[in-house]
Amino acid sequence: MSFKTADLYDAHPEEVRVVEPLLRHFGGAKRFCGAIATLKLYEDNQPLHEQLKEPGAGRVIVIDGGGSLRSAIIGDVLAQRAKDMGYAGCVVYGCMRDVVECGAIDFGLMALASNPTRPKKKGFGERGVPVAFGGVRFAPGEWLYADEDGILVCARKLT
Repeated sequence: MSFKTADLYDAHPEEVRVVEPLLRHFGGAKRFCGAIATLKLYEDNQPLHEQLKEPGAGRVIVIDGGGSLRSAIIGDVLAQRAKDMGYAGCVVYGCMRDVVECGAIDFGLMALASNPTRPKKKGFGERGVPVAFGGVRFAPGEWLYADEDGILVCARKLT
């Protein structure tokens, strides 16, 4: 991938939205982009399991986990499954786990923090709805660009 978020911001300052720097990189790929697929859930990753039954087609999964730090939403098993299904990355407003293993997967994974606690699997959540965190609204089909400098969101593909 040959983009830099700083360059995209400089070239399109009126089009891009900059996510507040709340999230850390945990995956092996520090630079990733793609059309957005959204999930809204809280301490329950069953909707993520359902999402990962669909081919990723280079998309980035954006998960509004309500900012919960009480349990992880994704770990090494789901990160590897997402990569295998063709997703470019996952951005989680919540926690992840299996830090070392996720870091060895060539997959973009950003989250607030790590937590070894597993999530519930009750199936509560929504897929394909607009979500918001970090001062930015994310809608399905918009584009997300992430690298070491941060995350940008744009209504259209820029690269």
